[in-house]
Amino acid sequence: MNQASGDAGRIVTGEQYVEQITALESDRRARAAFQDLVSRIVSPGAMLFDFGSGTGIDARFYAQRGFAVTAYDVDPQMRDYFAAHCRDLIDADRVILEGGNYREFLARKNAGGLSADLVTSNFAPLNLIDDLPELFAKFHAITGPHGRVLASVLSPYFIGDLRYRWWWGNLPRLWRDGRYSVQGAQAPIIRRRLANFAEQSRPYFTLERVFRVSRCRFMFLLFEKRLA
Repeated sequence: MNQASGDAGRIVTGEQYVEQITALESDRRARAAFQDLVSRIVSPGAMLFDFGSGTGIDARFYAQRGFAVTAYDVDPQMRDYFAAHCRDLIDADRVILEGGNYREFLARKNAGGLSADLVTSNFAPLNLIDDLPELFAKFHAITGPHGRVLASVLSPYFIGDLRYRWWWGNLPRLWRDGRYSVQGAQAPIIRRRLANFAEQSRPYFTLERVFRVSRCRFMFLLFEKRLA
């Protein structure tokens, strides 16, 4: 899902988005750390579902390392770039790109019997979702019995945000409600405490581990599927 690096400004797509999301060394380090973590959680040959896949940077990385990849992004222009960027892998049936708006994505029947080993969601798509329980219900439906979700989310504790008045203004809401939102370029961006993520993922998943990257605005959350 398209997300600008800040909380305001114009929406960028395609090549502009790639330039933006790779411009900062901290973001490049965060992407490399996330990709490395995926490679340690599941082995080549595993089936991945890349939610909020953007321009296909991660999907291409995963496919080239032996993972079977199905991807989804809500933005048609991002999907167009993805389709061009990963055309050789799509033609070789190593990457599948799904389309449609978000409500269609949630309602789509799992006709193909997708049974992902791991759902990945890098660079904070979950921070754009207000109703997380219905998204985790979807993740539950498309994952196998031991499926997991690895999500990169914006940390509400990032020290770099302490210089902004909006952070201090929303701090009481964070502690009282477990979440707050600020207007972003595309949609409200929701920052959540860890306890809120854990609560929102139930009864479908359990928040098992939290990974933090030094001097980075992201943290990585690993959810384990809860069996009936």
